[in-house]
Amino acid sequence: MSSSDPIVDVRSAAEAVSADDESMAPLHQIESLCMRCGENGITRLLLTRIPHFREVVLMAFECPHCHERNNEVQFAGQLQPRGCCYSLKIPSGDRKMLNRQVVKSDSASIKIPELDFEIPTEAQRGTLSTVEGILLRAVDELQALQDERKRVDPETAEALDRFLMKLKSCAIGDVSFTLILDDPAGNSFIENPFAPSMDPSLTIKFYERTPEQQASLGFAVESSSGEIQVDNDALPDERNHVPGGTIKEPHGAVGAVACHRSIAQGNSDEFAAALFKYSAPEEVMTFPSTCGSCAAGCETRMFVTKIPYFQQVIVMASTCDACGYRNSELKAGGHVPEKGKRITVLVKNKDDLSRDVIKSDHASVKVPELDLELASGTLGGLVTTIEGLIVQICENLDRVHGFGCGDSLDDWKRSKWQDFNARLNKLLNVEEPWTLILDDGLARSFVSPVTDAIEDDHQLIFEEYERSWDQNEELGLNDIDTSSADIYYDTNTTTTTSTTTTSTT
Repeated sequence: MSSSDPIVDVRSAAEAVSADDESMAPLHQIESLCMRCGENGITRLLLTRIPHFREVVLMAFECPHCHERNNEVQFAGQLQPRGCCYSLKIPSGDRKMLNRQVVKSDSASIKIPELDFEIPTEAQRGTLSTVEGILLRAVDELQALQDERKRVDPETAEALDRFLMKLKSCAIGDVSFTLILDDPAGNSFIENPFAPSMDPSLTIKFYERTPEQQASLGFAVESSSGEIQVDNDALPDERNHVPGGTIKEPHGAVGAVACHRSIAQGNSDEFAAALFKYSAPEEVMTFPSTCGSCAAGCETRMFVTKIPYFQQVIVMASTCDACGYRNSELKAGGHVPEKGKRITVLVKNKDDLSRDVIKSDHASVKVPELDLELASGTLGGLVTTIEGLIVQICENLDRVHGFGCGDSLDDWKRSKWQDFNARLNKLLNVEEPWTLILDDGLARSFVSPVTDAIEDDHQLIFEEYERSWDQNEELGLNDIDTSSADIYYDTNTTTTTSTTTTSTT
């Protein structure tokens, strides 16, 4: 470190890294206490963005007295709507697989089922490393107190030595194993060198957080009595207000009062127009909820409407007055259909890009001309157009697939990404016809026709198919047991019949 490098206090560095303009956040240095020798060392902070991923704050500490060094990564952006779980199968002898980049957030845990080994959330903080680096760090931390264990508990120390040999074998690639990275915040990541194509060794699943996970991330959760629990000490008084009870209002009355904005006012004009073009809702329900950004109390508005040629849908929209966060969501109503549905659209001109699209949480997206396939749950539920869907795919790839550019990137990888982006732009310009396929096992996705009668639209094909056992298992349909409800229903029916007979007699 040169003598000209400035050393600032913690507050100045925090204000710099929280600035909106990345160009105004240079490298900052803070004088920090070394936990090994007790002398003062230097912590360097840098707000940066991992290409095609997210904004992060990189922190590196170095002590000039005892040469202690460590680094940490924290996320500067918002939490993701759902948690993520990465499962990477690593065969024995494949050293390249161990060099894959891994971003682990503070809330993520790592498991190796073959060793019955888990790195809990609090064991390793946010890191930017590789598969090999994470395992070797775990080995070093487990070995730290081995000498003391051998004096106090020799049997435990000997068992731990045997386990460390197995863990080292995984770290150097001598044995095959599975690395599972589970992050309720959705901010962790494992590199896919084949992106945007699917990686046969890497499985990604997105899931809804449990109430316990919500609470651990700082979200307000509902208690067993149904009341929303909010930390009153952590929020200003004006953010602690939770509307009491659920109210119903005629659709025309919503928006008449400033505090009750309509769904159209709480979202973009395009979204409102896409919803109300089918049928205006007769009744809008308003109920209390929690902001997903600041955890303050807010209101969610919901209405039920019927889309022609489709089914009944539930539309929900939330607006937070405290932080300005907006969110909209669409859920399909009704029962679970017996068959899945595959929708195929042939896009021939730019008019086809304006077709309305409803994509459910469970639908997968394919574009055969690009060899592009997005697994179910990748983009979540969307109400958009074909053009908007392709734009969402571009933005999602830029955000999720990390390490796609930079000085250390191989030339062939850079050219691969550039070529893929150019081909995506060709889809938006419709330079040649291409095909969009939505495959939804729950048949809750929809693409609007361009003709008055859906059977007259020859560019739009709806196909129904029988779900496989694996699809039903993924959707949780194989384990559905309604026997208790059936018994209760049959009992009530018998009782009602007996009562009616007695009354007649």
